[in-house]
Amino acid sequence: MSPAGVLFATFAVLMLLGSPITVALGVAAMAALYTVDQNLVTLVQIAFTSVNSFPIMALPAFMLVGALMECAGISRRLVAIAENIVGPIPGGLAVSTALACVFFGAISGSGPATTAAVGMLMIPAMIRRGFSKGYAAAAAATAGGVGIIIPPSIPMVVYAVSGQQSITKMFLAGVMPGIMIAVGLAAMHLFLCRNMPVAEDLQSGSGDSLLKALKDGLWSLMAPVVILGGIYGGFFTPTEAAVFYSIFVGLFIHRELTFGGIRHSLQITSWMTGRVLIIMFTAYAFERLLVQYRIPDMIVEHILGFTSDVAVIWMFVIALLLFLGMFMETLAIILLATPVLLPVMTAFGVDPIHFGVVLVCCCGVGFSTPPLGENIFIASGIADTTLEDISYNALPFVFVTVGVIILCVFVPDIVLFLPRMMY
Repeated sequence: MSPAGVLFATFAVLMLLGSPITVALGVAAMAALYTVDQNLVTLVQIAFTSVNSFPIMALPAFMLVGALMECAGISRRLVAIAENIVGPIPGGLAVSTALACVFFGAISGSGPATTAAVGMLMIPAMIRRGFSKGYAAAAAATAGGVGIIIPPSIPMVVYAVSGQQSITKMFLAGVMPGIMIAVGLAAMHLFLCRNMPVAEDLQSGSGDSLLKALKDGLWSLMAPVVILGGIYGGFFTPTEAAVFYSIFVGLFIHRELTFGGIRHSLQITSWMTGRVLIIMFTAYAFERLLVQYRIPDMIVEHILGFTSDVAVIWMFVIALLLFLGMFMETLAIILLATPVLLPVMTAFGVDPIHFGVVLVCCCGVGFSTPPLGENIFIASGIADTTLEDISYNALPFVFVTVGVIILCVFVPDIVLFLPRMMY
């Protein structure tokens, strides 16, 4: 059997036997390396490479921000405001989670960072309000994928550089698809939670309770203003701004942040970061072998040999990107797919900006689809539930996102309207 066959066969057998996803990915990679007599020290090198990247370095900082906000009382006040705004609506807190990810995506530009920060805030609040752990985690994980679509976006910058396109046009093109996906997720939450009872203390939805929550949470609401002002003013990075503000408000304004709270925040951050990094290490090893044996390239060759209809090719490309998103990290997909697929799509008359946005949107879906799905790993750690539970609950939201992507494919003006208007 070929190394690629050993890789997939070992992975499939271990998953059917119920092995943890980390064990399945790692053992499959080891088996493939063993069949070609490659030194297993390669796995150690991959382990170092997988965590030696800037986006991954930012992940623990955003997890720490979420934990500090919880201990400083910021999270509780923000949740109270959100509940009073959408409280009388069944599933309103889940809608707030989706919309919060849109806002935080404009700060971080990262899907995992968005899931970590918003999830630390909203997942415990949703569980307290009667949502299942799997549903609460799925709400944050799927909405976190919007973080790389709403500008500024790290993957869009990578695509623009590798594909020699305008970064500004990519940012503008991502606005409408990102908003549409967020609205679609919110609508799905309202539909799925339509029969969910509303908490007794939220049924009235009085204006007095909202004003009281706004007054109590004024400094919590000021966090976006201070953080964004500091970032765009060049005073600090998003993580530095958020950590500093959380500590300042917790110590001097709310006076709820104690030394024990800071220690607890660091413990939670260390545990969840370690859990995510171990899974990512084995996933990167699996991904490296996929690239080494040209499996994505072979899939593309088969697609092009099958049809010349641009609509059919689009469907194949979306299916391919969604498949790759299950096994490969976002930036790796972009760096691999751009030189392979971009020339093909432009030859069929597809605008490079249009293709780039669809590519990034498909990568956003990959954040919440196993086995690699970084967002579901993060949400799993926060909610303390299984990946299978989250994946099952995430299916309706994945279908919504894919539906918006297909709509953007066949109605290019959704993507290209803002770039054309501005240029």
